[in-house]
Amino acid sequence: MTESHRIGGIAAPLNIANLDTDQIMPKQFLRGIDKKGLDKGLLWDLRFDREGHIRHDFVLNRPEFANTRVLIAGPNFGCGSSREHAVWGLQQFGIQAVIASSFGEIFYSNAMNNALLAVILPQDDVSRLLDEAHRNSTPLNIEIDVISMEVRSPGMTRPFTLAKRHRRMFLEGLDMIGASLAHKANIAAFAQHHWSRQPWVRDIARLTKHRIDNH
Repeated sequence: MTESHRIGGIAAPLNIANLDTDQIMPKQFLRGIDKKGLDKGLLWDLRFDREGHIRHDFVLNRPEFANTRVLIAGPNFGCGSSREHAVWGLQQFGIQAVIASSFGEIFYSNAMNNALLAVILPQDDVSRLLDEAHRNSTPLNIEIDVISMEVRSPGMTRPFTLAKRHRRMFLEGLDMIGASLAHKANIAAFAQHHWSRQPWVRDIARLTKHRIDNH
């Protein structure tokens, strides 16, 4: 899909409850100082055995799921530590959305702040999508529309909800900094009002450093 309000494509079933961020992005892949190469570590212990050999039966290693864009996941996806690398790794692997009945709270915030769409559906609906994915002889295709707020598969259409802020960020392509800058005028007005009432706190850090440097 090319429309900015839609995510569509192959959906891979990953029905593992409580899949935590340590499993999504193991600690040995957190050593770099940037975000590069995290796709290599994604779900490492599920994709590879102890000798580093590929597990051909794992869903994301199967050729027909090479272009997976959506994960249909188990409940409490992304629980565990707060590592944002789990979100970055999923995105670098090509995943644009995760559908689950619940998410780890910090993972959910990290995902939505980085434009990885985390869709919450009732567990019965997630189970139906999982069943549909397993019944198909070819990979299931899912479409998620953030304008109509619907998840669509060949067998069902279901509504979902997002916070107003998260929906706007996704539709406008904003991260947290971009969302904050949208209020730049209000922030500047607040700062000016604050400084007019308490001028002695304006630029206090810079002025203190200047005094220390010239002492």
